[in-house]
Amino acid sequence: MKPFTDEDVEIYIQSKVERRHDLVSKAVEEVQKIIQQLTAEISCKAMRFQAISNSGIHNENIKDQPALLAKWSAMLRGKRPFHPSIQVLAPSQFLITVPLRGLAGYRECQVRHWRYYTVHGARLPSSVRDPEELHQWLEVEQFSKSLQQWHETDVNIEGDLVPAKVLVVFRELVEKSIISCNLSSKVTVLESFSSVVRVAVETSESQVEVELVPAVEIPTCWPEKARWPRCLKRWPSQEKVQCIKSLGFDLLARSNYHWQLCFSRAEHILMEGLDEDGGCRMKCFRVMRQMKEDVWCAGNKPVITAYHLQTVLFWTCEKYPRSKDWRCFPEAFLRLVQKLHKCVSQHFLKHYFLKNTNLLKYANTSDLDLVASKLAVFLENPVFCLD
Repeated sequence: MKPFTDEDVEIYIQSKVERRHDLVSKAVEEVQKIIQQLTAEISCKAMRFQAISNSGIHNENIKDQPALLAKWSAMLRGKRPFHPSIQVLAPSQFLITVPLRGLAGYRECQVRHWRYYTVHGARLPSSVRDPEELHQWLEVEQFSKSLQQWHETDVNIEGDLVPAKVLVVFRELVEKSIISCNLSSKVTVLESFSSVVRVAVETSESQVEVELVPAVEIPTCWPEKARWPRCLKRWPSQEKVQCIKSLGFDLLARSNYHWQLCFSRAEHILMEGLDEDGGCRMKCFRVMRQMKEDVWCAGNKPVITAYHLQTVLFWTCEKYPRSKDWRCFPEAFLRLVQKLHKCVSQHFLKHYFLKNTNLLKYANTSDLDLVASKLAVFLENPVFCLD
């Protein structure tokens, strides 16, 4: 196997990685400006929905806790720009969370209930299936404080906040607000087979598909099912673990009955300061992401996204916590690609915080096998594509 040289890597970074960074950063800024305008209008029409912001702090629960706010600000001070609402899954595929207002004082539900209703409120002869590990039910009574609007039947069935109903209300608000904001030339609501809300946003360079996801931000506790960190692990440090767990999690409306757990604040903190020891972890990640987008898994809706790559990076950092493991770029990079190849080949990638969740469970297996074959070719002859 002919190893690539340091010169090969630098040429690739300058010609591909840096250009990608500039294009995506510009797209993020443009999309964020448009969605800020749209969600501000939505918030005026319905106070249950908040406008997205630049600050990294949406939830009034965080803003009302000076110690937590100070910790969050300290962790981000001097770091790269952070757009807390936006996940860049691919250069033309974003996910933006829209925070919900009027739900405070969350506590986990201790009693198991059976549900016998459809998302339209009709009765069922048998109970709805229980959620998988990445999801959970959400009852309005789990909050010590809640707006009266969350008790209304447009979003609530038998005390449950139902994601599908929240999304129906949200979609109607999006459609009306696009018109009232005169954004029809820039934003189009896309058809969907499910209840998720996707829009196409026109930027100066290209069209970006954006999934808009209502989110309950829960900054006050860590979910019991996320048993992390695992015992006797040296990465990340205990100080960072404590900070991460103090920042809580979110619940996303992305399915019919169950809310999806999201750890975006935790994941951002993990990505920050990766190479304070002088390592090359972030460099490996950026080059791997570029190769994925250029060669291994190109396209507007790739089966492997940047989120999958980030998860592979976390697992590899945990397995190789020592500074010396990340001093030699070729060795570290190939180790990371080998881990990705193993996961894709086996159609199995564990969620970093919920170990029983397979992030590739519902992925198209033929698409995964194609990516695996391309990764195998690269590992046999690791050459960067400069075309």
